[in-house]
Amino acid sequence: MTVHQLNELLLICSLVLLIAVAAVRISSRSGLPSLLLYLGIGIAIGQDGIFDVKFDNAELTQVIGYAALVVILAEGGLGTKWKEIKPALPAAVVLSTVGVAVSVGVTAAGAHYLVGLDWRQSLIIGAVVSSTDAAAVFSVLRKVPLPSRITGVLEAESGFNDAPVVILVVAFSTVGPVDEWYVLLGTIVLELAIGASVGLAMGWLGAYALRHVALPASGLYPIAVMAIAVSAYAAGAIAHGSGFLAVYLAAMVLGNSKLPHWPATRGFADGLGWIAQIGMFVLLGLLVTPHELLADFWPAVMVGLVLTMIARPLSALISLLPFRIPWQEQALMSWAGLRGAVPIILATIPLVSEVEGSDRIFNIVFVLVVVYTLVQGPTLPWLAKWLRLGDDPSEAADLGIESAPLERLRGHLLSVAIPERSRMHGVEVAELRLPHGAAVTLVVREGTSFVPLPTTVLRRGDELLVVTTDPVRDAAERRLRAVGQGGKLAGWLGTGGNSAH
Repeated sequence: MTVHQLNELLLICSLVLLIAVAAVRISSRSGLPSLLLYLGIGIAIGQDGIFDVKFDNAELTQVIGYAALVVILAEGGLGTKWKEIKPALPAAVVLSTVGVAVSVGVTAAGAHYLVGLDWRQSLIIGAVVSSTDAAAVFSVLRKVPLPSRITGVLEAESGFNDAPVVILVVAFSTVGPVDEWYVLLGTIVLELAIGASVGLAMGWLGAYALRHVALPASGLYPIAVMAIAVSAYAAGAIAHGSGFLAVYLAAMVLGNSKLPHWPATRGFADGLGWIAQIGMFVLLGLLVTPHELLADFWPAVMVGLVLTMIARPLSALISLLPFRIPWQEQALMSWAGLRGAVPIILATIPLVSEVEGSDRIFNIVFVLVVVYTLVQGPTLPWLAKWLRLGDDPSEAADLGIESAPLERLRGHLLSVAIPERSRMHGVEVAELRLPHGAAVTLVVREGTSFVPLPTTVLRRGDELLVVTTDPVRDAAERRLRAVGQGGKLAGWLGTGGNSAH
């Protein structure tokens, strides 16, 4: 590549990114999932489009798609709150294993008997579309005010179910006879165990290092966090485990470890996640040939009907039966099993493996994802409202606390943002009852900074600077969060924290 070609490539990529950013605005107003707009951009650039760019490298698309998925899972894991996901873990694990098995079987049967595909092709399609997409789930659920127990199950499921599905797709796409079911089951269990072990270990070691090693610049913390998460994927994959599960768990551990400069890290990861989504969807749009999709439109619709109306509800019913989850929540979880780029990326595996009929498999999956994302995404808020599963407005919002280490002073500077629904509103500074060695040194209110008095009443939207000594840093943060959840009587309301110091 010459310098001139590089300049042209940079110009095209930057224009595509700007158009994609503008598309997010359109998406937020119209309710359309942004992934459809990104796919549309790729289709417009590619074959049968405005610029007629020829791109048919399925192997390159698969590699870039895997890399983008690693970043998306890392961003999703960093934003997953342990207190929300902990009660949901058993249900999410069952949905990601038993639920996937049920969904694969039912969808494959529908593809075989209704569309006429042979069993290998049907099983590949069933496996490909049985994985909920992390990018779609994370982006949609964070805009829909749902109870934390529902979002916890759905987010954990989307982070966990990629691993078994990838194993199944690779097994079904391998030339020659497919392994016995117990061999596949053993392989899935082993890879999940290795991936989970590597991810948890890398996350814990990385969090310990970042808390105890002072980096010379705050901008290095976000880079280090993402590097640790990506290294967890690589280490897990090299160890013949599930790299996708490893990166999600490592990022989740890091995201719940109270690391320094956390808001900056979240912003950095969020930006990388957007870039990964945009690049992945645009590339997938380039790969598809639109005029070839028409012949497989109705087969894709039929397979999608089986998936959304039979396979997904049945898998949710069987998986969630031991947990006694109300039928309204089961119905919403069934409808919220969103598909996105992950199934399309997985559909490139049979393309690369040159499975017979792989072009048709890819086209059916592509159409299915587009059609049913267009249907499910915009209707999810309406369904949640109809089922009366909106978020509880009385639930207090958590505080945003950023920690900046003061190495030479052996202390910490906590930046505390009081959100709209925080019960810290109306509390006097003295009523915070912070531990000895911690004090509120500055309040920023409506752009004006002032040093508070003990009788200063805190308000929603205030930003506080709290200086703590090293030994009481964790206790001070616990107390602040407790007051944010329970108000001035936090210690007596069972919301945690110490009531007196």
